[in-house]
Amino acid sequence: MKNITKPKYRKLHLIIQFLQGSKVYFAAAVAASLISTILNALTPQIFRFSIDEVLSGNGGTYLSGHLWILAMMIVAVAVASGIFTYISRTNTAKAGENFAKNLRDALFIHVQKLPMKWHDRNQTGDIIQRCTSDVEVIRGFVVTQLLEVFRTAFLVIISFVMMFSMNVKLSCIVLLFVPVVIVYSTVFYRLIAKRFTTADEAEGELSTVVQENATGVRVVRAFGREQFEMERFDKKNNAFARLWIRLGTLSGLYWGIGDLITGLQVVAVIIFGVMEAVNGFISVGEFIAFAAYNSTLVWPIRGLGRILSDMSKAGVSFERVDYIIRSQEEAYGKRAEIYGKGNVGFGEENETSPKTYDISFQHVSFGYEDGKDVLKDISFTIPEGRTFGVLGGTGSGKSTVVQLLSRLYELKDSRGSICIGGREIRDIPIEELRRNIGTVLQEPFLYSRTIRENISASVPDASMEEIRYAAQIACIDDAIMSFPDGYDTLVGERGVTLSGGQKQRIAIARMLLQKAPIMVFDDSLSAVDSQTDYHIRCALKEHMREATVILISHRVTSLMGADEIMVLNQGQIEECGTHGELIRKNGIYRKIYDIQMSRDDREKMEG
Repeated sequence: MKNITKPKYRKLHLIIQFLQGSKVYFAAAVAASLISTILNALTPQIFRFSIDEVLSGNGGTYLSGHLWILAMMIVAVAVASGIFTYISRTNTAKAGENFAKNLRDALFIHVQKLPMKWHDRNQTGDIIQRCTSDVEVIRGFVVTQLLEVFRTAFLVIISFVMMFSMNVKLSCIVLLFVPVVIVYSTVFYRLIAKRFTTADEAEGELSTVVQENATGVRVVRAFGREQFEMERFDKKNNAFARLWIRLGTLSGLYWGIGDLITGLQVVAVIIFGVMEAVNGFISVGEFIAFAAYNSTLVWPIRGLGRILSDMSKAGVSFERVDYIIRSQEEAYGKRAEIYGKGNVGFGEENETSPKTYDISFQHVSFGYEDGKDVLKDISFTIPEGRTFGVLGGTGSGKSTVVQLLSRLYELKDSRGSICIGGREIRDIPIEELRRNIGTVLQEPFLYSRTIRENISASVPDASMEEIRYAAQIACIDDAIMSFPDGYDTLVGERGVTLSGGQKQRIAIARMLLQKAPIMVFDDSLSAVDSQTDYHIRCALKEHMREATVILISHRVTSLMGADEIMVLNQGQIEECGTHGELIRKNGIYRKIYDIQMSRDDREKMEG
């Protein structure tokens, strides 16, 4: 996403940037609002003329003969003003909705491209709130208050022009109150801005609690943690409520003092206006017209605090949204400037394109946090078309290998190199890299859609025959066909209506449909029984003859057929070799094998 570097005018630049395609609507809304304001300013002048004519020496002879003309003028002004107000509101709504749509689109696309480290640091509920609630606050400001700023400024100018044309002294009295209101409103704006920031942060925390609870409802109920979660929510909810009560108290104080100031302004106009009328410096009609203009001034000036309050809230939302926009996207790798014109991918023949899909890790060290390495100077090579097993316990770094290979996390230049076909992966466009690496995670994510849509997520235009073939290889086709709706069965959110093994096999089918030359199974059969595990591995071996395969597992049985097995322990390579070689070494692999085989034998005997 394009970054704007002028912090002083950044909010204005963002509005202009996301109003693309809607500037005509917004300009039409402003123009129509200004015309409506001018028309409304004519009405007091009609009343002034009428009243002065009635009170004149001729007894209103002219007025009585032309009364219908004046009446029609008032009606015409009202109708015209209404039409232009309608035009203004309609175009403002169009501009505001287009603005919000553009902003939501940009945020959604940008969030997709942010690195995993960014997602690790930010809570999901807070991200959702920034992309929804905060966007709505900004949209409301653009639709309502931004137009109101133009309208109010124009109304104040017109009113003062009319007032000064009738009586300079009274106009100066009214003018004295304006700086008082402006200073008072500015102080209020600065006071309330900080509280809006705190309130928005509290709302983000509240959204996170709700999101986590909704996502983990099964865990909450399984462990009987309902009361704990209710107390946790109640704590955040009470904190959020207290903040908004304070904001309401401040707003009430502002409006109370504002009413006092505007009330004093009206009283001053009445007292001095009557004195001016008695002394003959102003006619009765002019006094009434002046009072009308003063009344039209009272509300916009009084509403300055509301505008500033909404501006403050929108400013906080702008900062929260801008935090996402300013976040640096993933480094997408070198492109045409190095590898010729266009996107050079694995499938495109080019003198710099990789000719093989062998994988090489050379002296790779990596830590999610500085100073805490998960991988420590590991080196290994996987020839193209071979199956490579990775065995290790929890925290050994085996999943980190996959995340680095797919560039979900970036490896620093000084901490080793990862190559595919002799090319550094950081030099391969990231979308090309990931399109050619199929990955199945231990905890696969399923969309709240049909099974067919979940499998075809990797290849949206896949035929039903291709989808079923992938499902058959993953040994899930029979289970799917046993459902009443078959492949059109709707999967609950995050796949809650399926068993863990069914979710993993659907994810495997999704990856197989991709037909990637590199396939990674990250403990992706952990939720299936040993017999199903065996059948799936046999089917996969037949299907993946030409693919470079990485099998990550804590089960020795899942890796026994691999061409080479690497054992990781606390981020370091403990030993490498085939199953037979590792058994003969009597190392950590043999110990894990003996433990697991003994456990499996016991389970069979107990079964």
